[in-house]
Amino acid sequence: MKKVLLTLVLSLITSSSLAESIDPPTYKPGDTWLYQTTVEKGATGWNQSRSEITISRTTSTSIYYTSKLSGSTQPPHDKISGCDWSRLRNVNGKETLINKPLSFPLFSGKTWEVQYTEKNPNKDHKSEQWASKYTVVDTEPIEVPAGKFNAIKIEAEGTWTAEMEPKASVVQGVQATSNGTTMITQTQKPTTATITGRTYKAFWYVPEIKRWVKSVEEYYNVNGERTERYTDELISFKLQEQHK
Repeated sequence: MKKVLLTLVLSLITSSSLAESIDPPTYKPGDTWLYQTTVEKGATGWNQSRSEITISRTTSTSIYYTSKLSGSTQPPHDKISGCDWSRLRNVNGKETLINKPLSFPLFSGKTWEVQYTEKNPNKDHKSEQWASKYTVVDTEPIEVPAGKFNAIKIEAEGTWTAEMEPKASVVQGVQATSNGTTMITQTQKPTTATITGRTYKAFWYVPEIKRWVKSVEEYYNVNGERTERYTDELISFKLQEQHK
């Protein structure tokens, strides 16, 4: 994998500033990255897994790749993303951009936004609105299982807002009379409520690796408490040689 040699080359990059813009990489079928994923939910939920991502082919608009859990006997999943590894999924019957970790060319201070609204995402929410602003911060040294790198850090801060499904409340009571007791039930009109929270994402992209070596995605509830965190760290990689 030439990991040691490539790590030594990258370690020579000592500048702490992104002096020039970074163009998108050229991918080759067979380019592979192995990540360790840590999932944290609530105060006690925690699990870890490894997944391998391999390029199948690319077009002018998309990356076709496979994703496979290490040690799994199941076949790999075929997936598709944008050329910048953006994630899209069906929202309200339409293919919608929900995450855009990279936006080439990359240069210090560049920003872009992702916003979308989803109707009836679950039984409790009538709708959800998501908004994130991404910023290329600068270069930053980082160490992951694959080695030490000088990476381009991209951060995204955002908010989510959910409109709750209307719910009717029922009040019951007992009324005593001379003839006995009577159970009284009163149904109040349905009420709606809106709740909101925050999100944070960070990606450490290394041009020579053609992908990020680490990513973090965090979600916070209405009280500012983190409810979920997803962390990916690069363990190893294998890049196909470019043919001239």
